[in-house]
Amino acid sequence: MTAKHDRDSIFSALRDQILRGELTAGTLLREVALGERFGVSRTPVRDALIRLEEAGLIVRTGRGLEVRGVDPQAVVQVYDMRILLEEEVAGQAAENRSINDLLKLEALLERDQRIEDRSDSTLIQANLEFHRAVWDAAANPILIDLLQRLDGHLVHAPRSTLSVDGRWEESLVEHAALVDALRSRDREQARAIARRHFEQARTLRLSLLRQLVASESVRDL
Repeated sequence: MTAKHDRDSIFSALRDQILRGELTAGTLLREVALGERFGVSRTPVRDALIRLEEAGLIVRTGRGLEVRGVDPQAVVQVYDMRILLEEEVAGQAAENRSINDLLKLEALLERDQRIEDRSDSTLIQANLEFHRAVWDAAANPILIDLLQRLDGHLVHAPRSTLSVDGRWEESLVEHAALVDALRSRDREQARAIARRHFEQARTLRLSLLRQLVASESVRDL
């Protein structure tokens, strides 16, 4: 039986597709087409689109509502804030993690080490699940809320940094080191690992953006 959609599930589905880069910049989001896709009237679709617009994920243009483009300056600002927050949440996770938190992180790490599907969407989802498990281990609802809000500003375009040659394997090594630090309740080590992890992600993201800008400049010639 097909699941029944409402404005919350539509918002979540579209938000995840945008953040994973499946709905690319400039993609038009039309109420009628989305209503047909989700099997609902235009009202819940309209509500979901309003929330996406408020979240800054879509913008209103002369053509209608479309997925916003990537602003390099905003990307840098998001990463700078995320480095600070992820560093702090890793430190708090080292102090506050439970046995259940540790078991979950170990299970996710083992799963990720066996992943064969290296598509952007698969790697992004696996990575998000791992880091959200670290957030949960910190047991700090305010910090988690800030990270969730910040996540909404980070669109994985033109592709995920995890798809850069060798980066997924490097990330798994860093994830394993972070789990070891949490297991040992080593706050400072956990903070240092998280900082290096996300600084590398920022470096790769800027490199991908430079390539994107260069390719668009060539097309404009």
